[in-house]
Amino acid sequence: MSVFIIDGGVPLKGTVRISGAKNAILPSLAACLLTEEKTILKDVPDLEDVHTMCNLLNSLGAGTTFNKKDKEIIVDASSVNKYTAPYELVNQMRASFLVMGPLLARKGRAKVSLPGGCAIGSRPVDLHLKGLSALGANINTGHGYVEASVKGRLTGARIYLDFPSVGATENILMASVLAKGRTIIENAATEPEVVNLATLLVSMGANITGAGTDTIRVIGTDRLHGTEHAVIPDRIEAGTFMLAAAITGGSITLENVMTEHIKPISAKLREAGVEISEELGVVHVRSTSNPKAVDIKTHPYPGFPTDMQAQMTSFLSRAEGTSMIVETIFENRFMHISELKRMGARIKIDGRTAIIEGRVPLMGAQVKATDLRAGAALILAGLCAEGRTEISDIRHIDRGYERMEEKLRALGARIRRE
Repeated sequence: MSVFIIDGGVPLKGTVRISGAKNAILPSLAACLLTEEKTILKDVPDLEDVHTMCNLLNSLGAGTTFNKKDKEIIVDASSVNKYTAPYELVNQMRASFLVMGPLLARKGRAKVSLPGGCAIGSRPVDLHLKGLSALGANINTGHGYVEASVKGRLTGARIYLDFPSVGATENILMASVLAKGRTIIENAATEPEVVNLATLLVSMGANITGAGTDTIRVIGTDRLHGTEHAVIPDRIEAGTFMLAAAITGGSITLENVMTEHIKPISAKLREAGVEISEELGVVHVRSTSNPKAVDIKTHPYPGFPTDMQAQMTSFLSRAEGTSMIVETIFENRFMHISELKRMGARIKIDGRTAIIEGRVPLMGAQVKATDLRAGAALILAGLCAEGRTEISDIRHIDRGYERMEEKLRALGARIRRE
């Protein structure tokens, strides 16, 4: 099993290009099931989760070709002849459940194992099923699987989501584009990844308005066609590298960034005293002095992203004063804190609130990545810690960060994989 070895204390300097977004490419791959024609996806990150989703599409009868050099995947779903997404693949990542909507819409039937992924909370799929049921699907759950079917085509409906779930919004959106009539999704997620999916579907011939707002309207069509589509840059990877510069007292330039998508991250870093300047697609981050404590509460977009909470915890351990982070999205997303405390961090947990005492010198230690973003938080801590840090279970990190150690080494970090 591989580990990351980090010798901390080096301010990062240089330029890094941000990869395509993990949370955008996965639903885009699922959407390819909606057409019998070839779909070409561009700026695709080479991640474990991407390979898992390709394997899932292949298991359903589709063909996928990943040209890593050109960062391009060609999906041919014309020969899809199965409707069961097996446990051994779906258990590896939650986003696999996104094939439910496309399979149901195109094939009239889908059987998907209850999803796995990072152990950061319950994250039930009830909102997905509520929406698909409203579209006319008959749903049965048992023996670890969810099975949905419909006679004929799905039928448009007005659907209100109790919570603006990104996954539920995406699954319902993909199912509705081939449904009869009009579908209205209210209290929909507004994340950039939802907009990116809608952009892909529209280029395939779907009729969608309102993506990016809390009300999405869809007029169903009989069929979709193939297309070419570029995946948006990964705002969470961008935020992680911004913090890498800040926590090490460095100065780096990030290329291939949509600055609108990282506003809440930039705002909090500026509040902490980090210097940030932006150009078209480029962000410059410079740490000019000791950072100051800030308070954060995670919210759905455009609020501060839960996927950046763990990384901010590491950063605020180095800030002047006492910070507070309130996690409102997932009930079990403080698993990284026990590992940070092994490195000397002083953090108290009260329910969904973490109280962080800053200006504490972090020390290298043997730690474990309990999930994807926790792993990123430990890398950040290791970059600024005294001595050597060894991070195990880095398979979680490989799920969501493309060539993380190579990009960091190019910025001067002393990190290697063993």
